[in-house]
Amino acid sequence: MEVDSSSEADQRRRQVEELKVKGIEPYKAGFKRTHPLNSLIEKYGTLEAGEHGAEEISTAGRIRAIRRHGKASFAVIDDGSASFQLYLAVDRLGDKYEEFLALDIGDIVGVRGPVFRTRRGELSVDVGEYELLTKSLQPLPEKWHGLKDVEIRYRRRYVDLIVNPEVRLVFDQRIKIIRAIRDFFNERGFLEVETPMLQPIPGGATAKPFITYHNALDMNLYMRVAPELYLKRLIVGGYDKVYEINRNFRNEGISIKHNPEFTMLETYQAYADYHDMMELTETMIKQVAVAIGLGDTITYQGVELDMKRPWTKMTLLESLKQVGGVELSFAMDLAELRAVAAKAGATVDPAAGKGKIITEVFEKLVEPNLVEPTFILDYPLEVTPLARQHPDNPNLVERFELMICGREIANAFTELTDPIEQRRRFEAQAALRQAGDEEAQLLDEDFLRALEIGLPPTGGLGIGIDRLVMILTDSASIRDVLLFPHLRKKD
Repeated sequence: MEVDSSSEADQRRRQVEELKVKGIEPYKAGFKRTHPLNSLIEKYGTLEAGEHGAEEISTAGRIRAIRRHGKASFAVIDDGSASFQLYLAVDRLGDKYEEFLALDIGDIVGVRGPVFRTRRGELSVDVGEYELLTKSLQPLPEKWHGLKDVEIRYRRRYVDLIVNPEVRLVFDQRIKIIRAIRDFFNERGFLEVETPMLQPIPGGATAKPFITYHNALDMNLYMRVAPELYLKRLIVGGYDKVYEINRNFRNEGISIKHNPEFTMLETYQAYADYHDMMELTETMIKQVAVAIGLGDTITYQGVELDMKRPWTKMTLLESLKQVGGVELSFAMDLAELRAVAAKAGATVDPAAGKGKIITEVFEKLVEPNLVEPTFILDYPLEVTPLARQHPDNPNLVERFELMICGREIANAFTELTDPIEQRRRFEAQAALRQAGDEEAQLLDEDFLRALEIGLPPTGGLGIGIDRLVMILTDSASIRDVLLFPHLRKKD
């Protein structure tokens, strides 16, 4: 079902012309409110039935309903903060009584009058004056919630927010979650910083970037895939604790878990490692859940999650055995690993090494089955070019990912601080790129210079804000937590 109905929209356009002929401006420049609607509920909530407030107030909102009853009628307006009833009486409004009743659902009005409680107990404005502030040309849909073609709601989020209050609640929670994350890091002495979103070299993640061209500089620039390399430059420069909450852009697929632009938290702490980042991650998410009013147990898509208990930790290789039912190691030859991957249904690039194959099998057999919050530690070096090598196994790095309900929520490293080793890994990435891997990372000479100045031991952490909001608001799709998700063009 579409929002607009051409016949009704045409009728409303004619009404606009009729209003202008009468000298009534259907699109006012402003309106002075003394109270938003939610504050009226707070201020006058103690009125008894039949009792009036002592002052005249002015408020405004969109008409959501009109109920006509002879010489006295009722309307409901909504300003986004709350809904509130209007009492309309012909002896108060005179000729303007019928004018108000001729207005349409969706029109925005300003009203003045005292607040009182009706005999039936409903707080209402006893309207003495009103103004049409905005004439709505498109009728609001009667049946919008639960549409089979849910993309209409995503494409017309402005209507979705008006007619589905639960949608607005999700975004109110999103705002609170981001505020609570900032409070958490600020209280621990982290500095919030901003790094470039247009970068001459995209780095910090294995991802395909968006590319653009800057005329004045006569050069290509890339929308950032991650802020990592710039944030680590700040650690080199002497900032011990930094974080950034901002947009990343990746020219990749769209799904219920992926959007080409998304919000990330990245944070770096000098003299820390991935164990410190693990503790920070668990503490932060638990505190954020409390801050937005959730208890020790939350429900996501019908599954109860115990947030209070210490979260499970296991290595990637252990998880393959315990959860995936396969035992893999770097001692196996490529043919054996490829056979396991094929049996698991994992798609493996012909040029993939052992670490990449093992990771693909993990993502196929293990990741979807990690429901309770679980830290997976020690990833293959091959798929993690920016992390410190594991001291017990040269094929692995000190990295973890946090999985909740089969989704990667966080990714963290003990950062690689050796500039010579980092150059070698960048060169290996460059070779992969030349072989056709568009997601392989580029060699960044300036970042290598920064490492040569000296990066102290550092722990780094990235958290996908959108996915975290999905978990904490029980939202099935990333599109449900993005105000304006990207969608394919309609035919």
